[in-house]
Amino acid sequence: MTETPGRVLPLVLPETEFYWTSGEDGHLRVQSCLSCDSLIHPPKPICPACRSVRTDRRVVSGKGILFGYTVNERFELPGLRPPYVVAEVALDEDPRVRLTTLLVDCDRGAIELGMPVEVLFERHEDVWLPLFRPSESDTERRDLPDDEIAPAEYARHVRPMVTTDKFEDKAVISGIGASEIGRRLMRDPLALTIEACERAVADAGLTFDDIDGLSTYPAGGVETGHSEGGVTALESALRIRPTWYNGGGETFGPGGSVIAAMMAVATGLARHVLCFRTVWQSTHEELQRQGRLPVPSGGRVAGLMGWSLPFGAVSAAHTLAQTAHRHFHKYGTTRETLGWIALNQRANAALNPTAVYRKPMTMEDYLSARTITTPFGLYDCDVPCDASIAVVVSAADTAGDLAKPPVRVEAVGTQLLEKIDWDQSTSTHEPQVLGPAAHLWTRTDLRPSDVDIAQLYDGFTFNCVSWIEALGFCGIGEAKDFLDGGHNIARDGLLPLNTHGGQLSHGRTHGMGLIHEAVAQLRGEAGDRQVSDARVGVVSSGGLTPSGVMLLRADR
Repeated sequence: MTETPGRVLPLVLPETEFYWTSGEDGHLRVQSCLSCDSLIHPPKPICPACRSVRTDRRVVSGKGILFGYTVNERFELPGLRPPYVVAEVALDEDPRVRLTTLLVDCDRGAIELGMPVEVLFERHEDVWLPLFRPSESDTERRDLPDDEIAPAEYARHVRPMVTTDKFEDKAVISGIGASEIGRRLMRDPLALTIEACERAVADAGLTFDDIDGLSTYPAGGVETGHSEGGVTALESALRIRPTWYNGGGETFGPGGSVIAAMMAVATGLARHVLCFRTVWQSTHEELQRQGRLPVPSGGRVAGLMGWSLPFGAVSAAHTLAQTAHRHFHKYGTTRETLGWIALNQRANAALNPTAVYRKPMTMEDYLSARTITTPFGLYDCDVPCDASIAVVVSAADTAGDLAKPPVRVEAVGTQLLEKIDWDQSTSTHEPQVLGPAAHLWTRTDLRPSDVDIAQLYDGFTFNCVSWIEALGFCGIGEAKDFLDGGHNIARDGLLPLNTHGGQLSHGRTHGMGLIHEAVAQLRGEAGDRQVSDARVGVVSSGGLTPSGVMLLRADR
């Protein structure tokens, strides 16, 4: 055991103290169920496997296998400088349970999934962090445990429609608007929001007096550059006085706020709901660099991040990179597979005057870019920017009064089937895409072959791989062949993908820009990047948050 000052540490609560102090006597302890013998992690007041409340703390061997890993080259925390290896370990006693940790005392070039590992503890103040190293007594690599639901079996677990009277038929998307977009615009984020909202309302042929609903994601977040302050800030500026409003961070990104708006107009709570999403992270970080905004420091980490941040897993990139490694391991996917997605987005962005990055890119450019966290390089990651996107959702019976033909909502997919904890969820695909994708196709007679355009969430290139397979555009594990050469996802291919440049080149709007582009394409208003005869589009939202998906169709 060693002690290193300055590290980010978890908030130790009475119900978690047993775990964080296990190392005091050198024995790892994990919560266990006395009824079904399952291990439970993170600790909970009930067993998720059998719902028994009879639980205890069990001393385990501290041995397991390497279930996932990523070599971090980019992110740095106090007392933890790159490169370091973020890992997930499946415990021998119950491989369904995975611990996020650091892999230490290892040759980074010799790391293999399935290699046996063993625990050691590193002390920081009153916390003993359980780290893992390659096993000294067992060197035979093992197979990774299977998921509780196989990726190809999700359709069997989707609940049937409760009624054939679909709420989707009662809502339309009537207007879209976008603010100025760019890196470090140094503008008030609320001003960006108002600009996008003014354009969306005008695009629908409405005025702010017609708006009686507001919906956003994630509401707060102004202090991190991820919001303008939500409904509170916008309503205070515009005095709309909505009859219904919605805002929160637990829905699946901006798509969740749009689907909530659809339900509001379908049930008569509102007639025209203004949905908005604003980001200003680039400006926020620049103001921090200039000393004009405070940089958070100190304090213990609570919630789900408390189980990962102490081990250097500071970004969704660390979780998804490990998932990508497992996809590579199981299906033969390669970095070139991801590269075709990045190249496609850049080629599309070249035709979009609002895109942040429009310079042509080659596969050599992609592969030679600096590493962020393996297997992700710079161009696997979306582009932070300042922007606001707004969408107006209206009651379907207002369609004749709108300025433009509305975009109809054919179906949504929202069912949550996977574990929601990032490191406990589906092993080979982005968590929470397989359930919503399977759910979508139960609410429509249309099939994947009917889709003309796909605007799929791309916080990272691998998000797109997950959605393409989950939605059935190719078989599970077949993305390598489907994406090879980039022809199938080009604007004139089988599945034109992220036609505005996606978040990888157009800019990170957390998925709201994908909805904006889907509507523009289905209206035939996408200019030089327009896909001919685009009438059906699929658009997904969410990236490791619970995810959702919508199937839209033209009304022209």
